[in-house]
Amino acid sequence: MEFTVRPVEVTNILPLRQLYRHEMNCQIIHDSLHGREGWTLSYLIELEGDAAGYGSIAVGGPWAGSRTLFEFYVVEKQRSRFFEAFDALKAATLADAIETQTNDVMLTAMLHTWAHDVASEKIVFEDRLTTAYRVPGAVLRKRDPDGDWMLLEVGGEVAATGGILYHYNRPYGDIWMEVAEAFRGRGFGTYLVQELKRICREGGNVPCARCNTGNTASRRTLQKAGFVPCAHILHGKL
Repeated sequence: MEFTVRPVEVTNILPLRQLYRHEMNCQIIHDSLHGREGWTLSYLIELEGDAAGYGSIAVGGPWAGSRTLFEFYVVEKQRSRFFEAFDALKAATLADAIETQTNDVMLTAMLHTWAHDVASEKIVFEDRLTTAYRVPGAVLRKRDPDGDWMLLEVGGEVAATGGILYHYNRPYGDIWMEVAEAFRGRGFGTYLVQELKRICREGGNVPCARCNTGNTASRRTLQKAGFVPCAHILHGKL
């Protein structure tokens, strides 16, 4: 029995994507790609007419000009034939690259089996520690009364800006921040991330974050505010 792979609409793989999300049990960085028109293509993996898994490739936005596999899932009862399913998917999609976060055990295993020139593009962080920093004279307020963007003011000047993005898989909220150059190295970024974590949790969500692998300053700030690394975003060529 051979696996067959055919292109489908993303709605046809939603039940399988729900299983994928459940097993991931974390923030999925590329989850929102499916909702962006023209950015992705979906494929159903079948065995004798039964759904055995799915794969998704990115072809738009930053991935324009490539065919990058970013999701791969095989149902539990077919995982003894994991490599065969991926081989069929790779051939059908004409994929030329893989991009995955290392929480995704399935696609990460395929990346290390098939890909070359593998590199880490980002570090993904999860919230583990609660901090209690205080910054005398710092005032935190919303940039937009109805939004999730915040300003941190010190002495009437904007020392830092930040916010929470909820376009990934709920309930995860991606925290971002930027400190004005004149205020860097004084703990304002750490305090802002701490408070954004608090706001995220008070809203019933789970704070997360990510930064470029080489951004040492952001990495240190996130860790001081209680985040710990939980994954890398890896990219490799096929």
